[in-house]
Amino acid sequence: MTPIYGNLQARQAFSAAIDSGSLHHAWIFAGPEGVGKAQFAMLAARYLLAGPGQPDDFSIPAGDRTQQLIDAGSHPDFKSLQRLPRDEKKPEQGLARSIRVDQVRELDHFLGVKPTFSDRRVVMIDTADDLERPGASNALLKNLEEPPTGTVFLLISHAPGRLLPTIRSRCRMLRFEPLDDAEIRVALTDAGVASGEIEELIRVGQGSPSRALAMAGLDIAGLDKALAELAKGDPSNLVRAELARALSLKAAQERYEAFLDRAPSFIAAAARTRSGEALRTALDAHDAARNLSASALGLSLDAQGTVFEMGGLVAQLAGR
Repeated sequence: MTPIYGNLQARQAFSAAIDSGSLHHAWIFAGPEGVGKAQFAMLAARYLLAGPGQPDDFSIPAGDRTQQLIDAGSHPDFKSLQRLPRDEKKPEQGLARSIRVDQVRELDHFLGVKPTFSDRRVVMIDTADDLERPGASNALLKNLEEPPTGTVFLLISHAPGRLLPTIRSRCRMLRFEPLDDAEIRVALTDAGVASGEIEELIRVGQGSPSRALAMAGLDIAGLDKALAELAKGDPSNLVRAELARALSLKAAQERYEAFLDRAPSFIAAAARTRSGEALRTALDAHDAARNLSASALGLSLDAQGTVFEMGGLVAQLAGR
């Protein structure tokens, strides 16, 4: 497992709760996507299941058997719920839209037997935002209301306000914040990112080391330059046609996905500098860009056509 960076206060707060001897049975690890919530939850799960004598910093000793079992999906006292493939025989079709109610109901058997290796069981849900509503959320609520002794629930959430209030009321909230530039710089350096690319990745990472690393080697500066050109207007469609051809190549898949991520953010940044009708135009373009970005990969839309359409939304910014 890669090292965890930042959010020392949150990690120390959870450690203190364990040391207090009265650890609450359910936690929501809340914060922006990509700041280490799920990574820390995995470390916390291992720590809770491995028993006494574990490192205070939640690090994993070499050859740790508990972690090996968790990684293999075979630890009898650990259960992870997440979205499953739409079709197990065709994983390339992507994941289901939600964590289904039948997945949550499987917890009944897991929680109905005694722990095997320790006096604890850990249930991790990544993310609780993906719980199917109302079925899966209500099924989880029943488990949170009457948990067996020694059970700890770790719910990952990028937007805790979207969770059922009754779920939030039964959990302790642990906040994770975006990392500062220095922390992301260390993470990128440790990951072996070229020094000349680090500052640009810090900018686009927006406090998320995983987001920054996902953009490494993709010439994000070049994509942003193309977006800036489109925002000046592209009446002949030459700029977006060229960009669409370049990003539709099979070898450009990762840059294509980065473009889908960057374009709505670029429009949002432009909107913050506007007012009146120009602001309305930018906000409408941003909504359309977000919807297009969200559906492009899940629905396997044609890459060339998608980039061309997205470029047209960015070009609307020229109509100030």
